[in-house]
Amino acid sequence: MGKSLNSVDRLMNCTLSSPHSKSVPMETVKILLADDHKIMRDGLKVLISDQSGLEVVGEAGDGAEAVDKTLALKPDLVLMDLSMPKMNGLLATVAIKARSPRTKVLVLTTHEDEDYLRELCTAHAVGYVLKHSASEELITAIRKVAAGGTHFDSDLVQKTLLHEAGPGKTPAGGHELSDREKEVLRQIAWGFSNKEIAAQLNISVKTVETYKVRIGEKLNLHSRAEIVRFAAAQGWLSDEHASMRKLAG
Repeated sequence: MGKSLNSVDRLMNCTLSSPHSKSVPMETVKILLADDHKIMRDGLKVLISDQSGLEVVGEAGDGAEAVDKTLALKPDLVLMDLSMPKMNGLLATVAIKARSPRTKVLVLTTHEDEDYLRELCTAHAVGYVLKHSASEELITAIRKVAAGGTHFDSDLVQKTLLHEAGPGKTPAGGHELSDREKEVLRQIAWGFSNKEIAAQLNISVKTVETYKVRIGEKLNLHSRAEIVRFAAAQGWLSDEHASMRKLAG
């Protein structure tokens, strides 16, 4: 699966959700399990059924069955494996979103694959959780996605963004930024709005806008994707800046 020209833009649009998570809906979240290993489905069913407000309404052992069951059962969310017979999870996600756009797809997989993440963003999946993650993370992801947010494995997203940025890439016009300008740039890269940045830094929205103009002039950065590339190349999106993260909740 090759990269598209706007892969960073698509990745950021896909993974950056509001830092203020919406409340979990009061009604029960109906979930379809799609995995070709019955023992995995059985374990997931036990885990999910033990949670309040979550209900497993069906199971599918391959991608084609996942599409059919989605159309028949109309679940709120499909928990989707990637490696399945007849139709893989990526193609099943594309088919589901085309025919049942309101159904959310949360991928649960062993694949730590950047290309899969990019393609799933294009297919409008709203989450990507690795099977070796803790069960608590999966339940958190399900609730976030059901509430209208997104949840993507933070390590995989970091790896993808850094790969997209490339080593040592620096935009033209690389004038030195002040400490406050760096702080604003990092928060822009993590997807915070002007209002949210202003509240966190205890400055006005107008001041944030002024900083953004200065940053653009100094570094010749004029889009969110360009800012993300620059911040990633500087190592400003690494774990030491985890307090600014929105990706993993």
